[in-house]
Amino acid sequence: MAVYVYILTNQTQTVLYIGVTNDLTRRLYEHSSDRGDAGKFTGRYQTDLLVYFEIAPDATQAIEREKQLKGWTRKKKDALITEFNPTWQAIDLETWSG
Repeated sequence: MAVYVYILTNQTQTVLYIGVTNDLTRRLYEHSSDRGDAGKFTGRYQTDLLVYFEIAPDATQAIEREKQLKGWTRKKKDALITEFNPTWQAIDLETWSG
């Protein structure tokens, strides 16, 4: 089963959120539902725009990658996103061609 490591940002691209899920569509819906919920990181900072994702073969590897990315500097994370998604456009999974 594929597991996704993903990065969300807010409208002004000032905040990044890194997460792991086995159902990216469902998880994005949950994040958008949290918008404005000050008790949750993605709600407080309105980070609901998908700008990066990758697929790991299993949960263990996905979690390892998530930890690795979280340990990176902002500059390094920005470079990763820019290489994958040069314009930082919010990714629509139904139309994304990579």
